[in-house]
Amino acid sequence: MTGDEKQLPEVNDIPILIRREIEARMAGPLIKALMAKFGEEETLDVVSKVIESLAAEFGADLARKQGGNSIADLRRGQAIWSAGGANQREILEVTETTYNYNIVRCKYADMYRALGLADLGFVLSCKRDGAMFKGFNPRLKFERTQTIMQGADYCDFRLTLE
Repeated sequence: MTGDEKQLPEVNDIPILIRREIEARMAGPLIKALMAKFGEEETLDVVSKVIESLAAEFGADLARKQGGNSIADLRRGQAIWSAGGANQREILEVTETTYNYNIVRCKYADMYRALGLADLGFVLSCKRDGAMFKGFNPRLKFERTQTIMQGADYCDFRLTLE
């Protein structure tokens, strides 16, 4: 490499919100075309399985990078989703085995809506969460009953380490 060449950033150096937008700009139209050709249910089933598999790998990688898979390790690692104010978290309860919080502001949902992909935002982003947590720690139980992406005022995240 000469002195004039610049080092390209690694994909993990790019904020997740920006990565999701790049992905959505390509995947959204592709998914819509596949739905038109093969049907919505079948297409979304395949897409969901692929995204969940990638999310589980991401979770396992996050645990390795954090040096553990405890609630404390997860909390430290979660800063990547909030980079640049991408979401605002309201912490409700934190113990060694419980982590309950609400997302009360979500720029991910805003971004999908702005791209005209609100109908795919849950599959492209929110649906990753359960698989990511399971990849992070297979003993982590995740419950969520609502999301901003689906029209709720907040996303409720309830995590229990069993």
